[in-house]
Formats: sequence, C-alpha cells, structure tokens
Amino acid sequence: MAVPNDRKYTETHEWFMIDGDTVTMGITQYAAEELTDITYVELPDPGTSLGVGDAIGEVESVKATSELFSSVAGEVIEINTALADQPELVNSDAFEEGWMVRIRPESTAPLAALMTGKDYDVFLENGI
Repeated sequence: MAVPNDRKYTETHEWFMIDGDTVTMGITQYAAEELTDITYVELPDPGTSLGVGDAIGEVESVKATSELFSSVAGEVIEINTALADQPELVNSDAFEEGWMVRIRPESTAPLAALMTGKDYDVFLENGI
C-alpha cells in the first residue's frame, strides 16, 4: 500500500502534513481499514491547546475505539466538521476528505523525527 510522501507518519498510524503555517492531521488508510467501519470521530474544539503526545480525540468503529495523538504542540484552528455526519469519510478517503484537525504548531521540528511515506511503507511491510 503506497502512502503519500507529502506528509509524516507515526507508529500509531497518524499522519501530519505541513501546509504553510498549519499542520493537517488524520489517520492513515491502513488504520482506517484495520478499524473497519468508522462510526464516530471525537475531535477537540478549535482553540484547544495541544502538547506533543497529547491525546486529542478518538475514532470509534464497529471493531474498536482508537485514541488520536498529536506529534506537535500548538493550537487546534479547525476540525473537519463533515466527520460529525459522515465519519465514514475516514474509511473512504483517509488521506484527503477524511482529514481530522488543522493545528497552528508552535514548531514543526518534532515532525522531522517521524517516518516519511517510504519509511511508513517499510514499517507496514515489516508487520508493524
């Protein structure tokens, strides 16, 4: 499964994409497929302050509930409100329409330590 190379990835299957002075976050297609049918996405309110490693929400599915973690410190400036009525967007398009939050980071430096798309592909191939 090839993943986009324009973002960074965590071992817990979140992705982070830098776009100017914001970072967009979501979960990977692999995570969405493992969770199966996503039924609910809980996201923080805009204005919420985040620290590196903070739990910032949950994704619920018919199979499991999974917490979301931030790899950057900063402020949530936008959430994907479409997920309230259509959480299945994460299953159908995890890397685009299924994005979850946009963050104004204090620094993007922590993202440098995360996996590239190629690294994440290898991570998945090695059986995580």
